[in-house]
Amino acid sequence: MYLVTGGAGMIGSNIVAELAGAGHEVVVCDWLHQDERWRNLAKHEVADVIVPDVLFDWLAVHGDRVRGIVHMGAISATTETDVDLIVRSNIRLTLDLWDWCTDRSVPLVYASSAATYGDGSAGFDDAFSPDALARLLPLNAYGWSKHFVDRRIARIIADAGPTPPQWAGLKFFNVYGPNEYHKGTMKSVVAHNAAQVTAGEPLRLFRSYRPDYGDGGQVRDFIYVKDAARVVAWLLAHPQVSGLFNLGTGQARSWIDLGRSLFAALDRPAAIEFIDMPEQLRGKYQYHTKANMAKLRAAGYEAPFTQLEDGVADYVRNHLLREDPYR
Repeated sequence: MYLVTGGAGMIGSNIVAELAGAGHEVVVCDWLHQDERWRNLAKHEVADVIVPDVLFDWLAVHGDRVRGIVHMGAISATTETDVDLIVRSNIRLTLDLWDWCTDRSVPLVYASSAATYGDGSAGFDDAFSPDALARLLPLNAYGWSKHFVDRRIARIIADAGPTPPQWAGLKFFNVYGPNEYHKGTMKSVVAHNAAQVTAGEPLRLFRSYRPDYGDGGQVRDFIYVKDAARVVAWLLAHPQVSGLFNLGTGQARSWIDLGRSLFAALDRPAAIEFIDMPEQLRGKYQYHTKANMAKLRAAGYEAPFTQLEDGVADYVRNHLLREDPYR
């Protein structure tokens, strides 16, 4: 069986869908809280659901049946200010799972983040040496926590320390797609605005506060969540592949591109307005992200990534506009 932590979240539940759809037995570790994220799992056969507090107790009993762990569970809000909570959830749990997988010879795929790149001034190459990682400076505690884990594992590798038989860290770029409906303010622009645009309202994007980027000209590497899930499934099917990998598309697209894709998916003329960015975000805002995908391609991953226009169209028409938007 595969264990997916954070398996009721957006990326995690899409990984569950991918693995369960391929006939694998899947166990989910996550908090379901009092919202409707259980619906992220409702269409798939899941062998068990456990809460994070009992994860290692569960592994003590069932660990010999675990074929691999996909660790997506984390405090993912870039605005979270409880750093002790971030340390417990993002750093300590990941390193404890690394040790468990090393001791039990179980593959581990874990979530890193493009937030580790900070403002992008050091580039977006997924080099994995301690020296290369030391040049990156994340802009928030979430990004720091992911960077902390990458650096710790890089040091273990550099010192020829023990590792799981397969391990992969994934630096997710801007992921959008179905099953993000519980995320509140952290939902993608597409999910936040589809209903308003359908009702005839304009799309509102943040103004730029840098002269080299026009309003709406800030760019991101947007990756459709279904593509991200396929990469994870591919890694699990190729146990000879280990490393830290960017997970984007290799294309930088503007927020205006994203907005126009949303209007096109809804068959409406584009109407975009610009609003002030909150003061607390202005010094921590990434104006440019673009994944260098050469390393994953060199490892053997050949499938194409969904173009932004096609991904937004699929998301809107086959999910957001449906009575049941879940995957």
